[in-house]
Amino acid sequence: MAAGHVLLGFICAAFIGGSGLPGGGGVVYERESRERFWLQPRGGASAVIEAARKEIGVREVGENAGKRVDEYNGYVGFRMVPWCASFVSFCFGQAGYSEPKTAWSPALFPRGRLGSVPLPGMVMGIYFPSMGRIAHCGFVEEVRGEWVQTIEGNTGPEGSREGIGVFRRLRHKRTICKYADWIKKEDYGKI
Repeated sequence: MAAGHVLLGFICAAFIGGSGLPGGGGVVYERESRERFWLQPRGGASAVIEAARKEIGVREVGENAGKRVDEYNGYVGFRMVPWCASFVSFCFGQAGYSEPKTAWSPALFPRGRLGSVPLPGMVMGIYFPSMGRIAHCGFVEEVRGEWVQTIEGNTGPEGSREGIGVFRRLRHKRTICKYADWIKKEDYGKI
């Protein structure tokens, strides 16, 4: 009898807590195209990635300017500056996080936030020897073996750090200097 109550409790918890998938409380739904998505109520790596995905296709108007680019830079208190870090900060804000909030890409990689294994939602940084620092950043969207699919602001089709918009890129792990973890540990199961 007790085993039956325990089993019934697990079944009820699965229905009440969400779909029963890791991070319960989210919703699985299908679009008309039968593509499946796992949505979180707020926060988590999936929310950060979804915020970045919504920005793909944004383009500059002029240099480091334009309506949406001005919003990224305005979010961190600047205007008309290189905006890859502003884009990252803006997306975290859209996902419900109060930090990071910076326009300076090296500031996204403090020692206490560094991660060695890339996970979706992490920030990735590219080191430029000519500048002696990380000078470009973006999001890890997906890891495919030795390759990392990213979403980056202020880049272009060729992958530069002074680009023209928000693009999805495919970079080899060897080209990425550091990964920073700004997602709460408990939120990683919510992808």
